[in-house]
Amino acid sequence: MTRTEQIILMASYNQWMNRKVYEAAGGLSDEALMADRGAFFSSILGTLNHLALGDRVWLKRFAEHPAQFTALAPLSALEVPPRLDQLAFADIRELSAHRAWLDRLIIEWAQSITEPDLEQLLQYRNMAGTAMNKNFHALLVHFFNHQTHHRGQVTTLLTQAGRDVGDTDLLALID
Repeated sequence: MTRTEQIILMASYNQWMNRKVYEAAGGLSDEALMADRGAFFSSILGTLNHLALGDRVWLKRFAEHPAQFTALAPLSALEVPPRLDQLAFADIRELSAHRAWLDRLIIEWAQSITEPDLEQLLQYRNMAGTAMNKNFHALLVHFFNHQTHHRGQVTTLLTQAGRDVGDTDLLALID
């Protein structure tokens, strides 16, 4: 499996897992979604918001890659959030629609990445405004790992709230 095939696999896994998480979360009341559960981002909804905002930040950075990925062009209409702990979406249905849109965009973008693109350095500014210059492939690994990390927290919170997400293993998508 090439590195680009791995990126496409991770994008597919991301979409698959997000669908499962949002389906489970959709069965909870707004109060249950907003309940402070002692997580990094307080609630199920807070954690899901963090993931969507974090993805937006990274995807906007990735749009600045020298390859100028056309699949990321729709992000130009979105602003970079000032913080990653805000509730940009207080309604799970609105957040779910945004998440589905992001996931479709990620799939299309992942399919456009080439092996030479992965070797490039990406110049960007972190949330504190510090200039960074890092290997694009390593940043992609971080991007997907970040999603998996916080989705793992959400699946625990959903389980505590009585909702079963089901199988979460990447293995389910590997032939």
